[in-house]
Amino acid sequence: MAQPRDFGFGEEQQMLKDASRKFMEDKQPLVTLRKQIAGSEDPYLGKERTGGFDQAAWKEMVQLGWSALAVPEKDGGAGMDLVTAVAVMEEIGRSAMPTPLTSTLHATFVLREAGTVEASAWLRKIAQGKSATLAIFGADGSLGSDSTDVAADEQGLTGTSYFIQDLQKADFLVVAAVNADGVGLYCIETEGEGVTREFDRIVDLTRDQGRVSFSAAEADCVAPANLGAQALHKAMPALLTLVAADIAGGCEWLLQTTAEYARIRTQFDRPIGFFQAVKHPIVNMMIATDETRSLVYNAACAYDTDPDDADRCARLAKSSASDTAEFCANRGTQLHGGIGFTWEADVQIYHKRQIHSQYLFGDGVWHRQKLAEQL
Repeated sequence: MAQPRDFGFGEEQQMLKDASRKFMEDKQPLVTLRKQIAGSEDPYLGKERTGGFDQAAWKEMVQLGWSALAVPEKDGGAGMDLVTAVAVMEEIGRSAMPTPLTSTLHATFVLREAGTVEASAWLRKIAQGKSATLAIFGADGSLGSDSTDVAADEQGLTGTSYFIQDLQKADFLVVAAVNADGVGLYCIETEGEGVTREFDRIVDLTRDQGRVSFSAAEADCVAPANLGAQALHKAMPALLTLVAADIAGGCEWLLQTTAEYARIRTQFDRPIGFFQAVKHPIVNMMIATDETRSLVYNAACAYDTDPDDADRCARLAKSSASDTAEFCANRGTQLHGGIGFTWEADVQIYHKRQIHSQYLFGDGVWHRQKLAEQL
């Protein structure tokens, strides 16, 4: 199927992207972040991090309709496509904003693919301002739809789900669990009975991650076994594309910030950007970022208009994004010299976020292996 012009990115998407950028700039998320994480910057020796975020900003996002951006209109949302969601996600990555919006969008696309009456009920909760996240990984971290270590029976959910993103920010979980017939999807409140949360210590200062143990926890089945694994499989291209969009936005910030630093930092009576050893890596950052952004919007458009090619395009996007995340983070930090490694610099915050994103939902090597299997 032929893709629409400009990947379906039109005036409406551009207006939303511009509004998102202004919103993020006005909120100055890194200023708020530094206050919230003070004393917990070191994941090993610091105090336990709370995974805080700007709740007032989140409420504004809800009022603006961003939390319900991808929720179908019949469930009270805006019913927008993945290309539109990617436009917002790119700006979140560019500002490195701690927010439940990212994980809520992930949960939204999984519930959309479930397509059941029960899933619609939880989508309506998202439209009303509830935040959500996915609990779909087992201890091995595999991306297979059968990765889960949670079991479901008539007593409820039992077992542990790992690597849950933004667990401290979410109001409810979308859980993958094995029952007698296969993998189903279940929704449960994070503060529900029989739910125990434990939080991981991670390097990324802008996110939190954790694991949840279930003990006969009563949950709402939103996709039975014959639909649960299928919904996860069909939603995976959207999840990969959203993460890749976040990376692209962060790389854009690293590129622009590093280029500006190279213009004002002098050495040997010249701006350091004069020297080829600095100039060439910055150009390579620009090329890599543009490549990733093109693949991201291509993947989003494929998900919206050509589902048969969505998986391939999404893996290409995430593969490129993972490599670009590492490259831009490394060059951005190196070209800032000694200041780039300090707690005072914002570069190190982006560096840690990008490395976390690099491996989230699989790194470049893993996705290229999967692409090779399709040949």
